[in-house]
This record gives sequence, structure tokens and C-alpha cells, in this order.
Amino acid sequence: MNKSFFANFRNNDYQRDNFDSFIKAIHFDFHIKCIHIAGSNGKTSVANFLAGAYQGAGYKVGLFTSPFLYQANEMIKINSQDISDDDFTAIYNKYKKEIQKHDLSAFEVETFVALTYFQNNNCNIAIIECGMGGEIDATNIVYPILSIITSISLEHTEFLGYTISEISSQKAGIIKENAPILLPDLSEDAMKVISDIAKFNDSKICYLGHYVHEEYSDLGYSFEYGEFGKIEISSLAKYNIENCVMALEALTVLKEQLPFDIEKVKEGIKKVVLPCQCEVIHNNPLVIIDGARNPEGIKKFCDVSLLKLIKERPIHVIFACCKDKNLSGLLAVIGEITNDLTLTTFDNPNAREEDEYFLFLEDYQFSKDAKQLLLDKMNEFPDDCIIITGSLAFVTYMRTLLK
Repeated sequence: MNKSFFANFRNNDYQRDNFDSFIKAIHFDFHIKCIHIAGSNGKTSVANFLAGAYQGAGYKVGLFTSPFLYQANEMIKINSQDISDDDFTAIYNKYKKEIQKHDLSAFEVETFVALTYFQNNNCNIAIIECGMGGEIDATNIVYPILSIITSISLEHTEFLGYTISEISSQKAGIIKENAPILLPDLSEDAMKVISDIAKFNDSKICYLGHYVHEEYSDLGYSFEYGEFGKIEISSLAKYNIENCVMALEALTVLKEQLPFDIEKVKEGIKKVVLPCQCEVIHNNPLVIIDGARNPEGIKKFCDVSLLKLIKERPIHVIFACCKDKNLSGLLAVIGEITNDLTLTTFDNPNAREEDEYFLFLEDYQFSKDAKQLLLDKMNEFPDDCIIITGSLAFVTYMRTLLK
């Protein structure tokens, strides 16, 4: 489904009144076992590791993630296969009148099509990633067998709140009565809010264990975790060890409901590919892309993953982001690893243009043509490292130019 299909749907608000009215009008009820994932960073990775693990174990797995790289079909998969245009439009057309009557947003349509598709195909388990927040996210009409919060940081503040406590309350809205919640280490403010909501819902809080024997290679990382022993992931991003551990712990929490063979799970996890996450797309010069879009995500990328890859090469950064991002926070983190950062823009209605960088133009150069900027940097610095980052939409755009 190309972008033009979604051009006329409602957008840029955050409420669920329309969607709830639509669901009630069509008497929709989702009854597939599911895992619901919220968080500021890591949601998509955890979701993909879970889907890979359960698929490896022999289950029929529905996976709903967002956003997409190239077309909306990527958001909706069963056993790694994107939904077809025919299947998408068949579901949409069946409910088109009610969808239009209730003025659904593009994400609400995508969510509804995904849940209907998984149900129509009798999936054994569905892995559902929140779009934003949690409490009033369109995905939060499901009743999961496990909820997961991957991380909490200041993001989408105009919708979710301006403090960690307010954002935590929104994320914790996915906690359901008597369904366990899996958490990483979180700040004291976040834990206080989430613990209170979990207690109110009689939801057991589960925590991650510690992994050991981390090893890095040109193919990815390996580590050991609990009963699983040695795990290999096909990712050069060290932060994906933590995301994989979260998926493994989720498997452990649910193993009585969804039993598995450990070796098959490990095979499934190794097959998981995560584009635009510390991804090398060119050598000589070394060009690396990462779609981190908030300071916490950028910091995780820069801290360890990057240092192992660049091997002391000088770093040059090409950066573009969308209008709603924490620009000062992003640039502060990136400024710690390079003295050569160039701002740019790209073909996207939400991309920042030159005038929207005005507070930073004394410190950083701006180039209007991202493609030419990349070619110039590659020609000028053939032995160095060029990093492309700032937003998933931007790195996807640049990835297309080189891939």
C-alpha cells in the first residue's frame, strides 16, 4: 500500500474516541493471544526478536510494528511475510463505509487491518507494538497475556506529557488486569508510577536478568542468558543485546502458555534482520545509518555500537530530523563524537528545513541537498566513517540512495 492511499485519513492528533466508536459499531472483538509492547526505544526490535523466536519454535506469528520503511504492508506480517495489497484492501473495503463514517486516522486503519488479518488467519500469537504512548493508543484495545515496556524517556511531549511521570503513566496504560508486565531498569519516577498502576490491576511485575559473555564479531553479537545459553544476533548494534534479552525473558514468563524448544528459538532469533539499526550500507568510506530519533536512542548508538565499528576512524555526521524532535538534545549527544556535523533536509512534509534549524546554524553547516552532501563526503573522506542519523524517515531515504 503506497503512501497516497493514506493521504486523506485523519492525522496529527492523539485520541481514541473515533476508533472506540468504530470498534463498538462493528462489534469487533480481538481474541488472539497477544503480547503488547510500549516504550520510547527498542519496541520494534523486541517485537521482531519475539516474532522470530516464536516463529522458529513453530508458531504462526502475527507481527504489527510501526513505522514502516517503504510501504505500509511492512507493518503487518504473518511469519515474516508482509500483508499483500489484496488482503489489505479486502479488509479495508469490507469496512470502508464505517471507517469513513468514524473518520479514522491512518494508524487506526493500519491497526484495525492488522488485528483483523491476524484473526482471520488464526495466528497462535500476535506481537503488537504501540504506535505512541499506550493508554489511548489505537492498539490498546487488545487484552494481552503479557505487556512490555521497553524504556521511558521524554518524547512526544505535546501528546504524552512533559515529565517522566506523565509519560510513564501513558505507557503504563497498556497494563491490564491480572496480566503480567515486563520491565527493564527504569528511573525511580517511572517505577513509582508503573508500580502503582500494576498494583491496582493485580499485574505481576517481571524483571530482566543479566546476560554474560558478550562477544562482538563482524556478523553481530553473541552473549549468554539463563537457560538459553549462548545466543547469537545478526545485529551490529550492541543495544540490541538488551532488546533480545527482553524478548528472551518474555518467552520465559510465558513458557507454560507457549512452550518452546530452546534450540529452535535460538535459530529463529539469529534470522532476525533489523535494518536501519547501526547498519553498514557502504565500505571505504564506511557509511553507517541508524534511525535513532531521541537523545536516549542516539546515546545508545554512539556509546558502544559505533566505537566497535569505526575502529578509530574520524567521524563525519549527516543529520536531519523531523519538526517534533528534541533537536538540542540530539545534537548535544552527537556533538560528543564528532567535530564535523552537517545539517540537511529531505523529501518529507515533516522534515525540518533550513529556517527551522536557525538556532543552530552558527554552530553547524547546512546543506539543502542531502544526496549531494553524502556524495561529497564520500569523495572527500574515503578512509573515514560517515554516519547518517536523526530520524528513521531520513535514514530510510538515504538508505534507498545507496542500496
